[in-house]
Amino acid sequence: MSIGLVLEGGAMRALYTAGVLDVFLEENIQIDGIIGVSAGVLFGVNYSSKQKGRAIRYNKKYAKDKRYMGITSLLKTGNIINNEFAYYEVPFKLDIFDEQTFEKSNTKFYATVTNIETGKPEYIEVKNVFKQMELMRATSSMPFVSKIVEYENKKYLDGGIADSIPVEKCKELGYDKVIVVLTRPIDYRKTKSNKIMAKIKYKKYPNLINTINNRYINYNNTVEKIIDMENKKEIFVIRPSRLVKIKRIEKNQEKLQEIYDLGVEDCKNKIEELKKYINETKA
Repeated sequence: MSIGLVLEGGAMRALYTAGVLDVFLEENIQIDGIIGVSAGVLFGVNYSSKQKGRAIRYNKKYAKDKRYMGITSLLKTGNIINNEFAYYEVPFKLDIFDEQTFEKSNTKFYATVTNIETGKPEYIEVKNVFKQMELMRATSSMPFVSKIVEYENKKYLDGGIADSIPVEKCKELGYDKVIVVLTRPIDYRKTKSNKIMAKIKYKKYPNLINTINNRYINYNNTVEKIIDMENKKEIFVIRPSRLVKIKRIEKNQEKLQEIYDLGVEDCKNKIEELKKYINETKA
């Protein structure tokens, strides 16, 4: 039996996921394959590199640094998350990502991206984080506040646009049982977005416009499917037990710690149930 893990994105909300995964490392929870979205990818790779605490550490350290993220970066570079600093300075020099351990991991890792010309999701295997850093950028390039990223001659934006929670893809990949880590409480649903914004910003890409405008429908339908699968015990879900009001580009270190700590707390509260699920799967 094989275990797949789905990681929702959500920018700094995904520090919840970082907390969950750090507990996985503490408890030696073995995962065979991960499929992540956006910040779920950026923070999730630290599970495979076995770098417990890295995601919360560097995000708290650089949250208020103008070189990292925010309006200053958006105005100067066109990206609210600064390309050079966040994706190259931090992992290569300032808080070094353990590429060697990541590559030795037996866990396959897939990043979800949105092809802006087709409006469809694509799922690309991450084999080398350093060599595929532009893929890491692509999966987490939020619409409207990020430039389009070109990777292997295709144009991409945030994977969450087309497939926010790729649970169906995880099952399609052949994993027998699936663990899903969400970054929103169970009662959260998306609302309709402003169609004019997408039409103006992405007028050259009608398929992308359609995907953006229908994202709330697809997201809400996926959430309902996940609840149904969870009730049928077809999947195991870890989600925030309460609402933490946190901005996507949150700079308050206490808020970052709070969402991370909630991930740790919620996972520890469900860890025995999770172990039972895994042991039954592999029996």
